[in-house]
Amino acid sequence: MDERRTVKVSKHLAKHLRHQPERIGITLDANGWVEIDELLRALAAHRFPVSRAELEHVVAVNDKRRFAIDGSRIRANQGHTVAVDLDLPAATPPAYLYHGTVPTNLPAIRVQGLRPMRRHHVHLSPDRQTAIRVGARRGRPVVLPVDSGAMHRAGHVFRVSTNGVWLADAVPPEFLRFSGT
Repeated sequence: MDERRTVKVSKHLAKHLRHQPERIGITLDANGWVEIDELLRALAAHRFPVSRAELEHVVAVNDKRRFAIDGSRIRANQGHTVAVDLDLPAATPPAYLYHGTVPTNLPAIRVQGLRPMRRHHVHLSPDRQTAIRVGARRGRPVVLPVDSGAMHRAGHVFRVSTNGVWLADAVPPEFLRFSGT
């Protein structure tokens, strides 16, 4: 499968497994899973046919590991705007995690901290390089270190998705490091 097709299928899957399953007539279970055969039938019925081989290829090569297959089911690993419970256990984070953003967001972040916006959680990266890539999707990236160790000691809960993205309900501004921004 060529790179353009891979990206197109990945974006289509993300749209329907994270945000708009009803648009193609699928229903995610409580944990975000849908039967692969149901998904493939729905995609074909909505003029976007994807073969099982293409689907497996997209899941396997996606650099962000956005999707997981479990037997006959598939789901997005995180980033949902629809109600799902990923059933991820609480986890002890490393001392620091990182959040990639752009300069225009900094004034609001300084006051409000990081909020999930339309998603269920704030997404945090385990390293600066990943946070840079995340921030660069919307312009010149700014990386904010998060004192996740202090947050955890203060009682904030962290979870880590299958693909290594750390999730928190919110990050209050006192746990963010703005030096150099």
